[in-house]
Amino acid sequence: MSAHGIRADGPAEDTDDLDVEEALALVREHRQLGEPGGDRGSTPAGQEPAPADGHRATPWPRAREIAARAARSGARRAPVSVPLADALGLVLAAPLDALTDLPSFDSSAMDGWAVAGPGPWSVRDEGVLAGQAQPEPLTDGEAVRIATGARIPADTTAVLRSEHGRTDPKGRLHAAREVGHGQDIRPRGQECRTGDQLLPVGTLVTPAVLGLAAAAGYDAVTVVPRPRVEVFVLGDELLTKGLPHEGLIRDALGPMLPPWLRALGAEVIALRRLGDDADALRKALTLSDADLVVTTGGTAAGPVDHLHPTLDRIGAELLVDGVKVRPGHPMLLARIKENQHVVGLPGNPLAAVSGLLTLAEPLLRTLAVHPAPEPYAMPLRETVQGHPHDTRLVPVAVRGDRAVPLHYNGPAMLRGIAAADALAVVPPGGAQQGQETELLDLPWASAGIGACFT
Repeated sequence: MSAHGIRADGPAEDTDDLDVEEALALVREHRQLGEPGGDRGSTPAGQEPAPADGHRATPWPRAREIAARAARSGARRAPVSVPLADALGLVLAAPLDALTDLPSFDSSAMDGWAVAGPGPWSVRDEGVLAGQAQPEPLTDGEAVRIATGARIPADTTAVLRSEHGRTDPKGRLHAAREVGHGQDIRPRGQECRTGDQLLPVGTLVTPAVLGLAAAAGYDAVTVVPRPRVEVFVLGDELLTKGLPHEGLIRDALGPMLPPWLRALGAEVIALRRLGDDADALRKALTLSDADLVVTTGGTAAGPVDHLHPTLDRIGAELLVDGVKVRPGHPMLLARIKENQHVVGLPGNPLAAVSGLLTLAEPLLRTLAVHPAPEPYAMPLRETVQGHPHDTRLVPVAVRGDRAVPLHYNGPAMLRGIAAADALAVVPPGGAQQGQETELLDLPWASAGIGACFT
């Protein structure tokens, strides 16, 4: 259980009760066996041979489980009080208790007349509007024009709706139908009494929750704070403006990742461009006070791929070192200290998206105490070729009751994902036309650009 007893332990496919310490134990064991992050020794007899790079990746569902649970091992994050305008998408860290009766006074539920006793009634000259002070009491046989939401005069029997009343030539009010006692009056405390719990800890703050909080008299609410994220863009070959030229390419991840992380509920506190500088990377990692550092590129074993050596130098522990997913295989998750993690994304744009949804999204969801989304599946309109051993994440557009695989879905391509509503989780071996396939929603697909909760 996470802070405040709220369940936020990742995907529903909870195949194994694996916690972070068990994951670390597995990594340590794998190091002895020549698996992820280890000394690349020989593989024991009877086990699948390790790939040429010397380590065996984590299965995609297991990697998501580890990421979702990794944040639970850190120190609890202190709740914060935020104005209602800043609370959308956060989770209540304290109950929302009624500060007053709702309604706080007897009020009219309709436009019409407040009447006292049986009719017909004589009508006062001046009516009662919403927002006015307590009107004068009525006496039997008396009525007064009243607006919806206005305070009910003392000794009122009922409210007669405008369409149910008529006046005679002498100005007396008559009812066109029977008037019941208390009709169309909203009594004080009808919705709640002072001290009643309106919403419990763990409630996601939606627009309706903001409306209820405001109606109940709140100016601010106590919530779990947004996870704080820094983004480090690595690579000397990246341009920040203009056309690609002379072997240099435009940085697509710098513009894409911060808003995507915000859509996942994070507070992006910095975007840093570090190039291929191991010392700059080490310094930036050791000085960061973010809950999560997201890096781009440098996750493989090339001559300027500095992330693994740097994490070793600062004593980080690898929780995930490579994932059996395409694109995005060389992604990683490491714990720098008790309450701080690093997600290393591959440099290819669609591979980075894969890493973001595989590792960063579950971890951020746990930090924010958001529940795991309910998994769902749709049939594919076309057959999708799979990888022999790894999961594939393929951009799809949702059209009616079918998921349509999109072209331009290579690791370096963004054209497909830019037109997508979701990513299809294609199992090893592929999926046939009409086969039900799990979908991962993109955070803006249903909630709108800039949504901060999914």
